[in-house]
This record gives sequence, structure tokens and C-alpha cells, in this order.
Amino acid sequence: MRTQRCHGRVIAVAAGCTALVLAVTGTASGSASASASAQSGARAGLDRQVLPARDGWAAYGTGTTGGAAADAAHVYTVTTWEQFKAALADGGSAPRIVRVKGMIDADGPSCASFAVPGYDFAAYLKTYDPAVWGRTENLDAEPDDSPEGLRRASAARQAAFVKAAVPADTTIVGIGRDAGFQGASLQIKGVDNVIVRNLTFESPLDCFPQWDPTDTADGNWNSEYDSAVVHGSTHVWLDHNTFTDGEHPDSTLPTYYGRLYQQHDGELDIVKGADYVTASWNVFEDHDKTILIGNSDSASTAAVDRGHLKATFHHNLFRNLVERAPRIRFGQVDSYNNHVVAGAGHSYTYGIGMESQLVAEHNAFTLPDGVPAGTILKKWKDAPVTAADNHVNGRPTDLIAVHNAEVPGGILRSGAGWTPVLRTRVDRPQAVPGLVGHRAGAGRLR
Repeated sequence: MRTQRCHGRVIAVAAGCTALVLAVTGTASGSASASASAQSGARAGLDRQVLPARDGWAAYGTGTTGGAAADAAHVYTVTTWEQFKAALADGGSAPRIVRVKGMIDADGPSCASFAVPGYDFAAYLKTYDPAVWGRTENLDAEPDDSPEGLRRASAARQAAFVKAAVPADTTIVGIGRDAGFQGASLQIKGVDNVIVRNLTFESPLDCFPQWDPTDTADGNWNSEYDSAVVHGSTHVWLDHNTFTDGEHPDSTLPTYYGRLYQQHDGELDIVKGADYVTASWNVFEDHDKTILIGNSDSASTAAVDRGHLKATFHHNLFRNLVERAPRIRFGQVDSYNNHVVAGAGHSYTYGIGMESQLVAEHNAFTLPDGVPAGTILKKWKDAPVTAADNHVNGRPTDLIAVHNAEVPGGILRSGAGWTPVLRTRVDRPQAVPGLVGHRAGAGRLR
């Protein structure tokens, strides 16, 4: 039997590190013991499970095992935001498992608690009113003692609180049906081998959005804090999570200067040369700008992203979203067996961007009256697409042909130029709504 070293352990393997499966007994930090069970076939505990072989781009090469090799001293059960951040910081480079119990509040006491002395939103609105400030100059050069400078300082205080840096070789898993975070932003940045499963993420609410009068002819409020950011990281598996705006949908947000005071950013970003990501059996719902893959067309960004940003999305439910499910630049993205349930506010599903190579196959789309099938694809830049065996409202539909027929001047080319091979089960699109509806999202794992 061939052997391989996986995160400090030598194991017998049939398909690389993805065959590493560990069983755990005990539930709290200090009470867990692990034993290899790859050959016995015994089912690992939820916190010790690893990405199956060939399950999307995150299975490429070494595969994704997260913290499955963690010893008892590096298994943590947390119920507060402070405990969660401490568990991520503890233990140096050792593999770790962080078990989340209940919904953890990462919002902080209040927006007022993050505001620096002197910050006054009323003064901000008065100073930068387009009738006074105009619409041709942004606010980035404003000094530190200006309303914008005080906004920046306040935003930095909130960022330090709501962001949590996730180290390499880590599994973060919800225990039970009701685990997750309100207002958290997981920063999976510059690391390898991370698993995030069985968690509900209620989107962070930015207390201090920035006004940009130059963003469109009417200006825009721009916010920070994605629920999860994969930034320059590799081998990341996001599985059976729910991403939602929860108690703070955009419909509850106010309007200033005639524009929505947007306090949400994205639900998931994959950027800055990140690679080998699998997102499976998640729910992404009730959001505007949902998933961004590659965040710029610029030459400097292209130098980092070109040849990377490989991601797989399968068996996810995209429900009541406006756009970006996902929007793609540069990456080779495989999207199959997903169910998109559009609302009346639907703008588009897939954004075809700079040098993107999207393969969208075997998906199901449920569109209400008034939302045409041609809006499923949106052309931002000329890039080829493979779209086969997709169903819209139960009927086989050629997404490229219907887009080209319905969207003037937005002709898309067929043929992404690559064929996905890292897939496990592929279901008929007719079966996808039922399968995904019953099994996707947090609280559905045992």
C-alpha cells in the first residue's frame, strides 16, 4: 500500500490526502481522541470529515483536509466571538478544529461603540451632499480630521472587531442545527487547507459606508465586510452553509442622497490569486452582490489572478438574489447541479467577465413571470462559456442562445475551452430542485 504524509501524519492512501478520514470521540477541547480510519471505512465525526476525492477544484492535488489531523489540545468548542477568535489564534501552526455552538454575535455592542470621538453622521451628510460637494471628486484624499477621515477611523475600529483571520489546516464546523455567526467576516487569507461547514452567516452590517459621488452618474454608498473572503488562499471547502442578510435585508435600509445606504458587501469573495475552492450544498439567499470571483480588470490584478481562481459550485441553492451567482474574472469556474430561484429583483445570475472560463451545466433555474431567461447570463467582457443541459422552469434551455436572442449587442461565444473532471455525483437537472431544496444549507448535516 502506498503511503503519503498528510499534515504531519503518514497514512495509507488510495487517492492522495483526500483519503485521510479520522474518527473522533468526545466533544469539548481537551476531551477528544482521534484514530485513523481510512481503511476501515468508518464514518468520521462531522468535525473530522474531509473533502471527498474528486469533489471539485478543492480536491485538486493534495486535496482539502482542514484540521482533521488536529490533536486533542487543538480541538475547541466556542460559544462567543471572543472565544472563536482566541481559538483561531491559539496553537501556532498546528492543525485545529473549531466547533461552533449556537449563533455567535460578532456585530459588537453597537455602531456607536465603534465611532471615534468627533465622528458625526449628520456632519458627514451635510459636508458631502452632492449639492455642495459635487459629483466629480471622490473622498479618498480627505484629511484625517475631516468627516470622511473620521469615518475611515471608525470603520477601521469596526473592521478590527468583525474580521477573524483563519489559519491554515483549520476546520470550522457548526454543531447542531442552529450554529453560526451574526455579522462575522471570515478572512481566509494567504493560507492553505481550510474547511467551513454547517454554519449560518448573517451578513455583516457596515456601520460606516463610504459615499462615492463618482460611482455611476448618481453616486453610490459602498460598504465593506463579506461574510467569507478567500484571498490568495488554496484548497478551501465551503459546505452546507447558509449565507443570508437575515434580519437586515436591503429593504430595511434607508436612502441618502437619493441612493440606497448600502450596508452589505458580498456573501463570498474569491480573489487575489486564490485557487482550488469547492462550494457545495450551500444556500445563498436574500442578497444583492452575492459572489465575486476576481475583483478587478486591472493589469496589476490580472498579473495575480491569471491562471488561478479555479472554483467549483455544485448543489447550491441561490434564492432571491439580485446578481453575482457568481460574477467571474479570469477563473476556470465549474457550476453544476445548482438551483437558482430568482425573485422579482433578479438582475443576472452568471457575470461573464475578463478572461473568464465558465462551465455551467445540469443546473435548474426557476424564474418568475417578468424575468426573462436571457438575464441568467450577463456579458461584462468577451469570454467563452460552456452551457449545456440546463433547465429553466422545467424546460431544457440553451442559455447562450436565449441570451443572444434577448439581449441586444451582448453576443456570447460558446465553448469555455476546458472540460471539468473533478466531479463526484452529477444529477439530472430535473432532480436538482428537490435534492437541493431538501439537503442544502446549514443544519442539514449529521
